[in-house]
Amino acid sequence: MSEVTDTKAAGTDGKKVNPWLRAALEYGPIIAFFVGYMIVRDMSFTVSGREYDGFLAVTAGFIPLQAICTFILWRVTGTISAIQIATVVLVAVMGGISIWLNDERFIKMKPTILYVFFFAVLAFGLLRGQSYIKVVMDHSVPMEHEGWMIVTRRLALFFAGLALANEAVWRTMSTDVWVNFKTFGLPLAIFGFFMAQSRVFQKYGIGDDEAE
Repeated sequence: MSEVTDTKAAGTDGKKVNPWLRAALEYGPIIAFFVGYMIVRDMSFTVSGREYDGFLAVTAGFIPLQAICTFILWRVTGTISAIQIATVVLVAVMGGISIWLNDERFIKMKPTILYVFFFAVLAFGLLRGQSYIKVVMDHSVPMEHEGWMIVTRRLALFFAGLALANEAVWRTMSTDVWVNFKTFGLPLAIFGFFMAQSRVFQKYGIGDDEAE
């Protein structure tokens, strides 16, 4: 899954995108990963004399699927976010290392690396007195600078917490638990975080006339 996605419903060139198509392209790969894992988790596959378990077999299919869906999303929207690029690159690199070494630990580390990266980027912006999340969301949720700084500080800490949570889950629990955590726990946590910021958006929100 793309753990955090660009919230734009249209690209910078004005292309309109069916929201159901966008959702399918953004969340389809992680749902397909979950379904595939549930089907083949107890199986093993031999390729070129090497035996791979079901988790790594599904990972091998997930890598190109994530890349293809991201490419299609870029073609239909006319834009692609840095978050989406980072996600595809990390999936390819960490998934590829896992398959190459026949070691599932590396793909499980991917969310940790991604969230640490997000934390570092947001923290760097905060040190400069800037909110980089504003660049992604201000077009859809106009808000005063102070409000964006509050949300950005909270989001940076939230990403740090998600990184720690992912490390704790994959290092101490079974692959089944991690797959469920990755598929459902992380997206729900992100959704819940932004829902919890509703008071900030209401307090510092800018009306249409003021934003214009």
